[in-house]
Amino acid sequence: MAILKIARLGHPVLLRIAEAVADPTTAEMRRLVADMVETMEDANGLGLAAPQVYRSLRLFVWRVDDGVAAIFNPQITPLEGPAEPYFEGCLSIPGLRGEVTRPSRIAFRGLDMAGQVIEGTAQGLAARVMQHEQDHLDGVLYPMRMTDLSRLGFTEELARNQDP
Repeated sequence: MAILKIARLGHPVLLRIAEAVADPTTAEMRRLVADMVETMEDANGLGLAAPQVYRSLRLFVWRVDDGVAAIFNPQITPLEGPAEPYFEGCLSIPGLRGEVTRPSRIAFRGLDMAGQVIEGTAQGLAARVMQHEQDHLDGVLYPMRMTDLSRLGFTEELARNQDP
C-alpha cells in the first residue's frame, strides 16, 4: 500500500466527470482502493474519491461504523426528508470549511470490489459524506454547492467565531 498525493483545488482532474470503472475486480482496482484507504486514513478524512488522487474514475471510499467501504460506479438518489445545513471540509481544499445544505437521507447503488451490486440507504453524516464524494465524481466541489459564501472560512477562524 502507498499514501497517494491528494489533488488540490485548482487542478483540472477535480472538475472532470469521472469515467465508469469497467471491472472493479482487477488487481489494479484492489491496489487503488487499498492505497486510497491508506491515504484517507493518513489524512484523517471521512471519505476520498478517485479524482482526488488524480484518477478520473467513478470510485470512492468512506468510513463506516465497522471500518471502510468502497463503491464503484455509484448512483445516489435523495430520499424524502429534510435537507440539512452542515459545515463541510475537503481534503482537496485544506484548511477551509463551508456550509452546504444536502438531503439528510439517500439511497445508493453501485458495485463492490467483487463486482457485486451493493445497495442501501444512508442518513446523517454517512449520507452527507457519500453525496460529497459522489460530487467529486461529477466534477463538483463543495463551494460550488454553497448558496452563501459568507459561510465559508478557515477552520480555525470558524471554530473560534462560530458554531459549525
